[in-house]
Amino acid sequence: MGLIKKKTAVRGTEGGVKYICDVCSADITSTVRIRCAHSACKDYDLCVPCFSEGKFTREHDPPMHPFNVIEQHSIPIFADDWGADEESLLLEGAETYGLGSWADIADHIGGFRDKDEVRDHYIKTYVDSARFPLPEHCSPQDTKMTQDNPRDQFLSRKKRRIEERKTANQNATPSAPKQKPTSSVPSCHEVQGFMPGRLEFETEFYNEAEEAVQHMQFDPGEGEGPDRADGQPDELKLKLTVMEIYNNKLTARVERKKMIFEHQLLEYRRNANIDKRRTKEERDLYMKTKPFARVMPRRDFDEFARDIEYELNLRQAIAQLQDWRQMQIGDLKSGEKYELEKAQRAARAQQLGSFDRNFGSSRMSNKPPPIAETPSAVNALTATDLVLKPLEGLADTTIPQAQAGTDDKKSMTNGTANINLSGASSNTAPIVFSKPKFTIPPINNIAPFKFEEQNNIPDLHLLTSEERELCSILRIMPKPYTVMKEGVLKEAIKQGGALKKKTVRDICRIDSTKGGKLFDFWTSVGYLQKA
Repeated sequence: MGLIKKKTAVRGTEGGVKYICDVCSADITSTVRIRCAHSACKDYDLCVPCFSEGKFTREHDPPMHPFNVIEQHSIPIFADDWGADEESLLLEGAETYGLGSWADIADHIGGFRDKDEVRDHYIKTYVDSARFPLPEHCSPQDTKMTQDNPRDQFLSRKKRRIEERKTANQNATPSAPKQKPTSSVPSCHEVQGFMPGRLEFETEFYNEAEEAVQHMQFDPGEGEGPDRADGQPDELKLKLTVMEIYNNKLTARVERKKMIFEHQLLEYRRNANIDKRRTKEERDLYMKTKPFARVMPRRDFDEFARDIEYELNLRQAIAQLQDWRQMQIGDLKSGEKYELEKAQRAARAQQLGSFDRNFGSSRMSNKPPPIAETPSAVNALTATDLVLKPLEGLADTTIPQAQAGTDDKKSMTNGTANINLSGASSNTAPIVFSKPKFTIPPINNIAPFKFEEQNNIPDLHLLTSEERELCSILRIMPKPYTVMKEGVLKEAIKQGGALKKKTVRDICRIDSTKGGKLFDFWTSVGYLQKA
């Protein structure tokens, strides 16, 4: 093959169409070449020395095949600095790559032509010509350009121009590496299949929806006549029904894309980094909440998801604290120590196989046991530096003068308090909360329970001291009391926090006297308000 259409990798180089000899592979682009004119030899070129020596390859037969002598038409015909060969390559490149692809056309021409130079020459010579769409000097009898620019002078100017641009290109600073193209193709986005320039996906929701209407036509006057004689509906009605189904599918597609853009689901790397910071339980819970994103704005859904995760962390922290209570652990520092020792015991309890016992038991025994990592959110809720906040509604709090606002390091923290609520303090007097105590009068002819004489009473540890005294006097076991309390509080939430005594009696379903005592107690401690 004697013709090579070479596109250079870097813009602005010599480039262009190259011709090589099919025998010696010499570059004959800028010299006279011999081209075989026989139909068996397509694009078969020879240099002058190989042709004079009678060399040939493949199907070429020098004695029998006709040939053409092809010279370089490096003479100006339309402009002073453009030869006829470059004009031909310009038109060929415009036909191949299309008008507007000036960089590709410049590479096709070669000779260190840049895209701006090629565009300006095309517009000036062909578009702005007085004989548009033909160039101004298109007549075969018009030889003014050839006479004003002799061949030798034109070739010397062309060679000098190529050498200057080649030298300038070699001395130029290396250009920055090519960046990722911003074309609207699926490979140019972190989410595979998404085209950012068109805001569309390679595979849309109901991707085959257009197949039902792609060949549908509406002829003029269609549907004006009566229905068919057999009682079947007119064809127009069927077409309209199909179009309605198609529009419904497009509406569903738009709604899903709107949800994707609004919740920024296309930012895959950012969402993946956020998801890595969640625990396994939090990730599973977040996946279950995702269907709510279709009916909630982004801000509301993010707040909803955070609240759900916070509730999960609270439940896990409560479960951990209950486990500590069953193990007779009374402060958070001891709880952390318990968790550490528990993880170490679990690591030592792992049984070794026969191979490990015989070969690698000594190596594994030297390794420190892995420490089980608790979830970060749960750990924060059970940390020893969790500051205790006084409950709202407990007024008249007495804080010692020596501690208030003077020593921040001695502030009360959960598990490591410098001032305890029992009254003992190493430095100052205890904090006193002025709160009226609800007195429960005994009921006639009813002996109170004595919980201290019984063991393993269900839910007794969930009650406060006042609630224990109340249940003891009213002879109500802790578990039924917690059930009644839960039902009353749920109803109070629905009613805005206020209930009547009769409503409380109906919910509790016990003796009216006991129900009244419960209502008076719950209103005194602030659980309810009188309606």
